[in-house]
Amino acid sequence: MRILSFIIFVLFIFSNPIKAQSFYNTKKVLFDRQDSLRGSITKERSWWDLKQYRLDIKVNPLDSTITGFNVIKYKVLQEYNVMQIDLQNPLEISKITQDGLELKYRREGNAYFVDLLSSQKIGTIKELTVFYEGKPRVAISPPWDGGITWKKDQNGKPFIASSCQGIGASIWWPNKDHMYDEVDDMYISVNVPSDLMDVSNGRLLSVKKQKNGTKTYNWYVSNPINNYGVNINIGDYVSFSEKYKGEKGILDCSYYVLRADLAKAKKQFKEVPRMLKAFEYWFGPYPFYEDGYKLVEVPYLGMEHQSSVTYGNGFQNGYLGHDMSGTGWGLKFDFIIVHESGHEWFANNITYKDIADMWIHESFTNYAESLFVEYYYGKKAGSEYVIGTRKGIANHFPIIGKYDVNDKGSDDMYPKGGNMLHTLRQIVNNDSKWRAILRGLNTTFYHQTVTTKQIEDYLSEQTAMDLNPFFNQYLRDIRIPTLEYYFKDHQFFYHWTNCVSGFNIPIKVSINGVEKWIQPQTTWKNEVNTEENPKLIIDANFYVSGINITK
Repeated sequence: MRILSFIIFVLFIFSNPIKAQSFYNTKKVLFDRQDSLRGSITKERSWWDLKQYRLDIKVNPLDSTITGFNVIKYKVLQEYNVMQIDLQNPLEISKITQDGLELKYRREGNAYFVDLLSSQKIGTIKELTVFYEGKPRVAISPPWDGGITWKKDQNGKPFIASSCQGIGASIWWPNKDHMYDEVDDMYISVNVPSDLMDVSNGRLLSVKKQKNGTKTYNWYVSNPINNYGVNINIGDYVSFSEKYKGEKGILDCSYYVLRADLAKAKKQFKEVPRMLKAFEYWFGPYPFYEDGYKLVEVPYLGMEHQSSVTYGNGFQNGYLGHDMSGTGWGLKFDFIIVHESGHEWFANNITYKDIADMWIHESFTNYAESLFVEYYYGKKAGSEYVIGTRKGIANHFPIIGKYDVNDKGSDDMYPKGGNMLHTLRQIVNNDSKWRAILRGLNTTFYHQTVTTKQIEDYLSEQTAMDLNPFFNQYLRDIRIPTLEYYFKDHQFFYHWTNCVSGFNIPIKVSINGVEKWIQPQTTWKNEVNTEENPKLIIDANFYVSGINITK
């Protein structure tokens, strides 16, 4: 998803007040009806299931407009005759048709409610065509601020791209803009000036020259795809490709960059097969072999658009040349290639149903960075990397947001979420089992939209532990669990404090250099200690704190 620079992260955190609520603290936000229409499964959404989109648009760089239509194929689940279609200002729907009839509709903010005339019988497959036009919202600071980016390359040619996670795909095309329902497949046709190219998701079916001198690029996505994963990238692109021998066979890898950047890209994009090798090891096969893998240069930092990952990291290692962990390991790889491609497993293969559960995307992908480091540089290096990212944790409000109002929760989902998973790995204490759990996630929830509960239940089942208090602590609370302890009369006393009820994870410590596991609870426990002048050190791989209280 949107990669977070620490400067923006800190500014964002401190711009959100907090209040007591739920387990501990959460951000104070007032939600309105538009938030509910955008973020909830309304009655006008729930009665129909998406089957396919056929998006056909013309992008005009001269006046920054988009015109076109979207054919929406759906299956009727319940008989009803009002459908919600989403499209955000300043774009407007000009006409909606079904079965040759023009339909009436009313607009409420960014939601259009369409009155259907034909019978909507349960089990039938129907189509609706939505025509629209206008100047889409301009992305001011993409990808954090969604919309369309209209730039020029160094030769003065248009350089255009979409990015829309959070704000929603309806910022640039009409659709059912809620993450719970994905289309089974999708056609994307984009008409552009003849000297430009459009790169979108899936595979290129054809390029057709039009009588007016323009070209239409026709793409097809054969796998389910989430709304924000759909993209357009328009520029004076050149391309090169390679074949990657992966777990499911040959994966077609294609790269699209501006002409002036071809030499740099051929060197920097050698990171892609390294990334694929590491992530297929940890997470299982790349989830979209049928659609291939593309890496596309864009005029912003980057984004995890499915099978069309976008890139703007300046052809350099790190995050715009900086190490997000402060350990030196972050300069061993191209952050954007690794992070955004990691989302192919966690975001595009496994997708949250509600943006409140965005940690499922970002925590696992943040953690994936350290697994990449570990794969190539060793376990110690991977641990140092993920521990190094802790400096970005604010603990101002919980990771999980408010449901049904399009609220993504705290940006701690990146470093804190990654360290939560790293901590869980220590508790599992079996690297082969941990790898099997990660791969199993991508098999069990292959091409699915999921909830936090599903992920929590899966991890509890696979680890044979009750992880409910663990996730309550790290996802729904802002406190760092603290091991409070003291030594007295050859006894070692300890318990968990600053934590949720029932928090009881085991932890590895060393006393005078001797490692041991202990099982603290929220009530005091004690055991014999024969060490003279005992000094306790908590294993740094656990995201906890410790306090020695002398009694």
